[in-house]
Amino acid sequence: MAMSFFEDLKVYREGLLAQGFWALQVYRFGHLRYRFQSKLVRVPLGIAHVILSKLIEIGTGITIGVTAKIGKRLIIEHCGAIVVHGCTEMGDDCIIRQGVTFGIKNIDRPFDAPVLGNRVNVGAGAKLLGKIHIGDDVDVGANAVVVTDVPANHIAVGIPARIKPKKPTTSGQPTT
Repeated sequence: MAMSFFEDLKVYREGLLAQGFWALQVYRFGHLRYRFQSKLVRVPLGIAHVILSKLIEIGTGITIGVTAKIGKRLIIEHCGAIVVHGCTEMGDDCIIRQGVTFGIKNIDRPFDAPVLGNRVNVGAGAKLLGKIHIGDDVDVGANAVVVTDVPANHIAVGIPARIKPKKPTTSGQPTT
């Protein structure tokens, strides 16, 4: 856990003052309890996590389900109204901003949450709903509502989101 702490810290411009960093660390602390079999260890860790996560929710407006799977170096760029469903999976080096929701699309399918690849950039106010797969190097535009899969190196913009390939630049790197 100490290594991920410093690896996460390295990507935050505000360092220890970044609220998103602390929300991520509370999530990682809560997720840590699953490494232990003994109830004597798991129960106290679980109680501590519930208290800390509620304080984070009140103070930052960020809710991260403890059973979510989050990769390395997640950046929560701005706080407020961020919800990450407990069945969500995120790859490494993703960025999310304020008002983002990763959640379910249908109430009768409570475990169908988004799966994100690596280097996914999610704009403010975006909603990613249902059991959708977002490929590597995808940009999701601000306020987009994504309810279908997005292939790697594409962008998703609009309500409902339209999926478009990124335009290659002269350097060969895709851009939006």
